[in-house]
Amino acid sequence: MTVPTPSNEPVHDYAPGSPERASLEARIAAMAAETAELPMRIGDTEVRSGATFPQRAPHRHDLTVAEVHGARREDVEAAIEAAEAARYEWSRWDFEQRAAVFLRAADLLAGPYRDAINAATILGQSKSVYQAEIDAACELIDFLRFNVAFAQELMQDQPYSPRGVWNQMEHRPLDGFVLAVTPFNFTAIAGNLPTAPAIVGNTVVWKPSEKQALAAQVTMDALRTAGLPDGVINLIHGDGALAVDVATSDPRLGGIHFTGSEKVLRSIMRTVGERTDTYRNFPRVVGESGGKDFVVAHPSADVAGLAIALGRGAFEYQGQKCSAASRAYVPRSLWPDLRDRVADVAKDMTANMGDVGELSTFMGAVIDGTAFERHRDAIEQARNEGREILVGGGTDDATGWFVEPTVIVTDDPRSDTMVRELFGPILTVHVYEDADWEPTLGMVDQTSPYALTGAVWSQDRAAGYEALDRLRDAAGNIYLNDKPTGSIVGQQPFGGARSSGTNDKAGSKLNLVRWISARSIKETFDPPTDWRYPHMG
Repeated sequence: MTVPTPSNEPVHDYAPGSPERASLEARIAAMAAETAELPMRIGDTEVRSGATFPQRAPHRHDLTVAEVHGARREDVEAAIEAAEAARYEWSRWDFEQRAAVFLRAADLLAGPYRDAINAATILGQSKSVYQAEIDAACELIDFLRFNVAFAQELMQDQPYSPRGVWNQMEHRPLDGFVLAVTPFNFTAIAGNLPTAPAIVGNTVVWKPSEKQALAAQVTMDALRTAGLPDGVINLIHGDGALAVDVATSDPRLGGIHFTGSEKVLRSIMRTVGERTDTYRNFPRVVGESGGKDFVVAHPSADVAGLAIALGRGAFEYQGQKCSAASRAYVPRSLWPDLRDRVADVAKDMTANMGDVGELSTFMGAVIDGTAFERHRDAIEQARNEGREILVGGGTDDATGWFVEPTVIVTDDPRSDTMVRELFGPILTVHVYEDADWEPTLGMVDQTSPYALTGAVWSQDRAAGYEALDRLRDAAGNIYLNDKPTGSIVGQQPFGGARSSGTNDKAGSKLNLVRWISARSIKETFDPPTDWRYPHMG
């Protein structure tokens, strides 16, 4: 059997007056009118711990979208046991049977679950309708469809068999459970991290971000409706540190699939290393951990396109993308024109900031009070240090956690906001002398410990390729004459190295390889019956 050839899910535009806009608006209103109770799903049981926490809309302090049951230690332990109990049978399902579950889930998300997954992401994570659509619906659907196809490609990759021998490669899942710890900012990433290992036969304990619990519940509902057996993916909520501690204390740990901060990923790596002697196997750790993403422009760059790329790349979804443009290097000859264009773009975006439940809104609020304070304080520190605030800089937490799109201009290419990951709508620009193109490339490469995404803008093809070569290790995803955001499953596999993670490329079969423990099988059709070799005479 062969699975259907995948293609990227078409993006709905939700134009005023369109049926899809009216349908989504109705779902948003219905979700906003009630506070969902979110139990955990462990094995075949909905678990209510009683230790609940609220998930609130970042753009509306008064709107509680869900009351979520957080996991106790015994709940994490129960989830591990459920995953282990399901592992034997799930790992022995035919691949086609497993594939059908996830292909059906993709179609459900494309159809009857589309409004629910988008509405949950809009309300719970403060995404605009477009940002929710390309993430929660389209990218998650793409992950499911493409990962099934990638898995089939892997399983069809078989060794050479000479005459008299049949060699086979069995693509087994890991010998142990997988812990998936997922972030708030992408519903698609949150869905991909548990499902990618499950597609190739692993069982999973899934701990989503507390800020993404509602969308995680919708994802789980779609998977279960699609026929995912109990115990294959076990959904728990609450304290990520607790989940990691319990999982890494279990000798049956097979792997960890993580997206989050560099600090947490390093902690996980350290803990697994310290406990290596206790495990049945060497656990796989696959992690993505942020970035300080750059845009570097050559003097030949197209200013009009560059201005839009900086605006969209830095400020879409409030800059809360691991790939968001955060530092820019612009030649002095282009700056006077670019300066005005970028300022105008940022001002227009600010005028379209507010409640994302109104679908004409361009951008919403940052995720919570901690993020709000980090961004406010960084802007104030830059102002106190004498940096120019070209545009923005305002913050307002009266009704939601709102931070204006902000552009800071600095003479110091190693100033705080050029180096520190802020994960918000703050872009810092350094203007360099045109003659310093080559030294600037070295500065781009060496300024940040991260290496996730970047963009090079140049109409001079030789200069563009020079930059791609010089910045070879500075970004796992790099774009020529485009913004550094917006990777698409199957088109630009995503991931970075250095402090940005293990670069195992979500959205490609390279990621799935990490969840497979292959076994080579050799069958000899006519084995020898004499121990002697011909050379012995």
